[in-house]
Amino acid sequence: MPLEVSLKPSTSPIFSLQNNPPMIPSTFMALPSSSYSHTLLFSNFLKPNTLTSRKSYASSLNINRDRYPISVVRNSASVSGEPSTSTISDVFGGKKELAGIHSLVDSMSPPVRFASSIIVVAAAISSGYGLGLRFGRTRNAALAGAAAFGLAGGAAAYALNSCVPEVAATNLHNYLAGCDDPKAVKKEDIEGIAKKFGVSKQDQAFNAELCDLYCRFVSSVIPPGSEDLKGNEVETIIEFKRVLGIDDPDAASMHMEIGRRIFRQRLETGDRDADIEQRRAFQKLIYVSTLVFGEASTFLLPWKRVFKVTDAQVEVAIRDNAQRLYAFRLKQVGRVNSEQLMSLRGAQLLYRLSDELAEDMFKEHTRKLIEENISTAVNILKSRTRTSRGPIQVVEELDKILAFNHLLISLSNHPESRHFARGVGPVLLLGGEYDGDRKIDDLKLLYRAYVTDSLSTGRMEETKLAALNQLRNIFGLGKREAERIMLDVASKVYRKRLAQAFSGGELEAADSKAAFLQNLCDELHFDPERASQIHEEIYRQKLQQSVADGELTEDDVAALLRLRVMLCIPQQTVEAAHSDICGTLFEKAVNGAIAAGVDGYDADVKASVRKAAHGLRLTRESAMSIASKAVRRMFMNYIKRARGAGRTESAKELKKMIAFNTLVVTPLVADIKGEPSDPATPEEPIKEESKNQFEQDEEEEEWESLQTLKKTRPDKELAAKLGKPGQTEITLKDDLPERDRKDLYKTYLLFCITGEVTNIPFGAQITTKKDNTEYLLLNQLGEILGLTRKETVDVHRGLAEQAFRQQAEVILADGQLTKARIEQLNEVQKQVGLPQEYAQKVIKNITTTKMAAAIETAVSQGRLSIKQIRELKEAGVNLDSMVSESLRENIFKKTVDEIFSSGTGEFDEVEVYEKITVDLNINADKAKGVVCELARTRLSNSLIQAVALLRQRNRLGVVSSLNDMLACDKAVPSEPLSWEVPEELADLYAIYLKSEAAPEKQSRLQYLLGISDSTAVALREMGDRVLPVGSEEENFVF
Repeated sequence: MPLEVSLKPSTSPIFSLQNNPPMIPSTFMALPSSSYSHTLLFSNFLKPNTLTSRKSYASSLNINRDRYPISVVRNSASVSGEPSTSTISDVFGGKKELAGIHSLVDSMSPPVRFASSIIVVAAAISSGYGLGLRFGRTRNAALAGAAAFGLAGGAAAYALNSCVPEVAATNLHNYLAGCDDPKAVKKEDIEGIAKKFGVSKQDQAFNAELCDLYCRFVSSVIPPGSEDLKGNEVETIIEFKRVLGIDDPDAASMHMEIGRRIFRQRLETGDRDADIEQRRAFQKLIYVSTLVFGEASTFLLPWKRVFKVTDAQVEVAIRDNAQRLYAFRLKQVGRVNSEQLMSLRGAQLLYRLSDELAEDMFKEHTRKLIEENISTAVNILKSRTRTSRGPIQVVEELDKILAFNHLLISLSNHPESRHFARGVGPVLLLGGEYDGDRKIDDLKLLYRAYVTDSLSTGRMEETKLAALNQLRNIFGLGKREAERIMLDVASKVYRKRLAQAFSGGELEAADSKAAFLQNLCDELHFDPERASQIHEEIYRQKLQQSVADGELTEDDVAALLRLRVMLCIPQQTVEAAHSDICGTLFEKAVNGAIAAGVDGYDADVKASVRKAAHGLRLTRESAMSIASKAVRRMFMNYIKRARGAGRTESAKELKKMIAFNTLVVTPLVADIKGEPSDPATPEEPIKEESKNQFEQDEEEEEWESLQTLKKTRPDKELAAKLGKPGQTEITLKDDLPERDRKDLYKTYLLFCITGEVTNIPFGAQITTKKDNTEYLLLNQLGEILGLTRKETVDVHRGLAEQAFRQQAEVILADGQLTKARIEQLNEVQKQVGLPQEYAQKVIKNITTTKMAAAIETAVSQGRLSIKQIRELKEAGVNLDSMVSESLRENIFKKTVDEIFSSGTGEFDEVEVYEKITVDLNINADKAKGVVCELARTRLSNSLIQAVALLRQRNRLGVVSSLNDMLACDKAVPSEPLSWEVPEELADLYAIYLKSEAAPEKQSRLQYLLGISDSTAVALREMGDRVLPVGSEEENFVF
């Protein structure tokens, strides 16, 4: 993302000398004195008159740091309108002139200057002493004069020595300004100037000049505006910094000052393009500065603090410039070798470019190189003015690509590959100009051209095959696409080689035709299956030429046989070809015969069919299969029209289909088989047919009562009248489902039974009965539909059963079967011709359905007991199908409840859990659950009922309730029961003792009522006593 910076001069600590003294080099603290001219490079918004003197500038620098003068960063958007580049002599400006004391100091060496200073001070003191003594005439006056003149001499000596750093700085500036090439400056010359004047970097003026010269040089080295870095800027700056001997903190402050200058120019520039150029310049400054100071740039260059630049933006600036430098370096490389790859690796590390980006850029560079070859080859291939060398030039360009790819692969496997540039490996076109559907066709053309050249000698070399695999990988072609192209080209070459071998006699002279053909496939690396397909195509082409006149002659058959042997074509393939090609011609003849219709199948049509069937040398199975398809299509047309019409019209369409089968299809089948039109029927087939008919009559003896079925079997007189029956080989068995075929047969059967119905005016109808010949046509219809004898019988039986059921349901409306109704049903059975067995099933089904409804009503009303259910089962009634399981469970629950309320005190587990559950066909575990639930409920209810009857003085009722309680306890043993009035429990037990019950029942009742043995004995001794009558009501505890 673009690098964004922000600067607030009024708040940033970099503008305060007191807050950040290390960042402000001493070079900005003083300027040359007014005694000589000092050339400065001002910013665009500074006025020269604001810096009239060194002292005034130094004082203003402490107040406002923004007025510090630095070198202008040259760019194409310069306000001054100067060119974007300047000569080397303009880097440091013109030479400076020395005047007055500065020229004097310049001419003096340090020892001379030191001696001169001593002499001046001594002379001043001596003169002062002499003048004081002369004029004051006292020693004190002499000393005062010596002191005054000594102070003046000292001041003069100090002035002489204090301007030494400025003179040294001026000499340094003039030295660099006089150099034709700043890069040729030597460190010894700089040290010589400092040594000459006895100064060092600790001198403020001299250090300031060093920083200013460094700032000017850096500004001139970094390319202006949108120009890219050349790659030598970092080395140049580092070398110049070393020559000057400037410290890293001072040099870093100059880089920051250049950044401020760029930022100010960006704020002053209103042009968008100029703003982009300034941003680019700032990014280049960040990148170069980072490389110059290395790891120390993190704390020497506070971009984030000064310009509010994030770490990510700094990384973007470094990455973008590193990519541009690496790209520039790649353009200079071209075709690579090991030395260049090592050089690229060093450049990558120098530019601080990541391995991932370097790898992508190197792959992009190699891709562009081969794209140039591809574009050249494509232009040659598509050129309108093609020459004989065009294909050769295309192959040469592709060979260059393969050689380059092979070189990269070998370099990637080099022992020193870890020292090579990242990304060395096979070349791919992914992500480039030819990576897309629009260019894939051009790559396929090139691949086809190379395949054609590889097979130009009539064989495929192993080296060419490996080259084709590499080319396919480079182009990014799919395996199927490449194989399709190779197969296409190889097919043409194989055909050419095969034709040469066939015409030259090589194939015929070969001992093994299969071995010769296999060897040919191996030389071309051609798929044998595809070769077999080509052989089949050649055979088909020869066969089509042979049957052009409508039949195959003996010569044609011999030629086809020779071709088949030479090409090793299997018999199955030959039969399929004959069936396809000859079958098409035969199908035309069959369609013509069918299109002639019932009246058009004459002698000419018969002759054309026979000629096509036998002249084309088709097998009988193939001919019958072709004819079957055409005939069945006609049958289906009749069927469609029959389905869309009413019953009478549908029967008429079916009748037309039967006539078509008899008059057209039957002679057609005979002509295909070569049978005579009116063959004499031999005696033996008649006997065989009679035998089969006899066997069918034996099997269907029970169906003789079906009158409609008997009518479909003609007698001898009627069969002789109708003539030969229709063919039965072509049917619709596989074209229609069984249900549809039976429905069509049933439709025509109803037509035979009811006759033809004609509507006349006034809503009347006239029914025309048909004779038995319609039933014979019905038999033929069944054969056309492919119905078996059993399926035909099922239709007749189903229709008869349907008629019998309709009348039987009316007769048995109430479900009662009487003698008179049985006789009536027998009469109906004879009328419809339904066998006795199926008539009885219909009658039983009707009566069972009626009975089931009655039984279900009785169960729901509670009028059916277990005893009645057992009687029905003994009578053969299947209650499981008549009564649902939920109703049977209700019957069981009701039966168990009756046992618990019978008053006998008995519970037979075998009867309840085994017999009743079996009779009702319910789950035994579920039955036990029902018994347990009822027993627990009835136990407490029986005790309450017994107490209630005790209060009513109903002794028999009390005994019955206690017996019910014992029955529940026998089903599910219970714990002793509790009651609020124990005397009533004793009364219940006393009454039960009088009932003469079995001792075990008395003992169990004693346990359930919680009566102790002593109380029981006392009750037995008391005998009969008057039961107390409670006047108050008690609360019962259940």
